[in-house]
Amino acid sequence: MVDDTFMKTCSLQEKVVLITGGGTGIGLGIARCMVLSGATVILIGRRLEKLKEACASLGSNAYYYQFDITNWEAHEQFAEKVVETFGKLDILVNNAGNQYKASSFKVNLDDMSSTFDVHVKASFAMTRTFLPYMIDRQRGSVIFISSMAGFIGLTNQISYAAAKSAIMGLVRTFSSEVSQHGLRFNAIVPGWFETPMMLKAMGNDIKRQEHVLCRTAMHRFGQPEDIGWAAVYLGSDASKFVTGTSLVVDGGALSGF
Repeated sequence: MVDDTFMKTCSLQEKVVLITGGGTGIGLGIARCMVLSGATVILIGRRLEKLKEACASLGSNAYYYQFDITNWEAHEQFAEKVVETFGKLDILVNNAGNQYKASSFKVNLDDMSSTFDVHVKASFAMTRTFLPYMIDRQRGSVIFISSMAGFIGLTNQISYAAAKSAIMGLVRTFSSEVSQHGLRFNAIVPGWFETPMMLKAMGNDIKRQEHVLCRTAMHRFGQPEDIGWAAVYLGSDASKFVTGTSLVVDGGALSGF
């Protein structure tokens, strides 16, 4: 029989969660696991139809806003709207991402800037905008989705790898400066996951897929829910003394390099 203490510690009952880029892939996987754990989930993104489909699949505890996280001037008004509507924000998941496949010799500065805008600047801006509301309540969890690309060099992914490395700098610095107020800041580091972004990057390159699986200890691609349950842990009281760190969820991929 499962003890009530365990259930209360691991549950997200009555928690309000905001997930950027929550309409597909890892973001949707996180949303599924958080809804199953009792949370009220808010998805934001630019693709309205994807958001509608995602919310329909998640049930009555899921809501969405069409919002461009790189519209810097709109952040404060958006945060006010979320807190006014839902009363609070307990967990922020900075998940939204983009990717440009080009070598360091061919990537252009516009593509580099776009990658940093979405991964780094938007994650920073969303976090800083919601901080006052979390500090007022002396509690909150901010989860950043990084990547194994932040640890190793990936061919033709220089802007993505650089941005994901920067994410971990945000995590450590926010933790150092703000965790005294009861807030926690952590990153999840996915390996190779079966998502639309990964499939687009790999295309039909069977040899590359086989190479990746050979370098992954568990010999399979991750599923979005593998990240989702890690996010539930970092959002729950089970991780109440965990901040400033990166949780690697990669099926042993990094151990193979």
